[in-house]
Amino acid sequence: MGGAGSPTVEGSRAVTDGGVKVPGWNGKVDAAEEKAGMTLNDARLIQEGDAFHVTTGPATTYWMSNATASGDFTVKATFNEPKYMNLNSHAHPYGVFIGGNDMGTSDQSELYCAAFGNGKFIVRGFGPTPFRMNGLLGESNSAVHKAPGRGQPVTQDISVSVKGNTVTCAVNGSVVASYDKAALTGAGKLKSTDGYYGLRFAHNTDVLVTGLATSKN
Repeated sequence: MGGAGSPTVEGSRAVTDGGVKVPGWNGKVDAAEEKAGMTLNDARLIQEGDAFHVTTGPATTYWMSNATASGDFTVKATFNEPKYMNLNSHAHPYGVFIGGNDMGTSDQSELYCAAFGNGKFIVRGFGPTPFRMNGLLGESNSAVHKAPGRGQPVTQDISVSVKGNTVTCAVNGSVVASYDKAALTGAGKLKSTDGYYGLRFAHNTDVLVTGLATSKN
């Protein structure tokens, strides 16, 4: 398995006609991708009807210029992978993030919950150094949908909620992970659960996103 930007099978492969092509949106590729020479123009965010079509490329975080949430809130979106694993040799995740601060800088911090089309999910963050909340490769949960096979469609509804001192991740309506806010903030982790929210994609993914929204809890 290759690293970010490497020429081996699972290295990040630059997309053609890349960049952020939706007004008001911004993005940043991971620091490891930058070190490998990848840029935001090696991934693509476009609008297709009521959906955002994201193709990576390097692992990338996307957010709207005015999209912030604070206090108790939920951020949700629906992710449709039309052709599971069409750009990779194994499942790669995608999801939503919260707590974004110092966006677009080397100090960018965020927490994301993302699902794979093989029934697994992962909770990770940047503080700005990466930190893992549920292991190196995530974990399986029956709530996470599995694609019938390679090249087949799979859809996931993903949300992250903050309520009081608890942060939860839900996939397809079921809570799959719950954390005390104190475990997510502080040195090496989030500055706060308040901040920007948006979309998160691993490298070499091809996904349609609808229904990105935030609401108060």
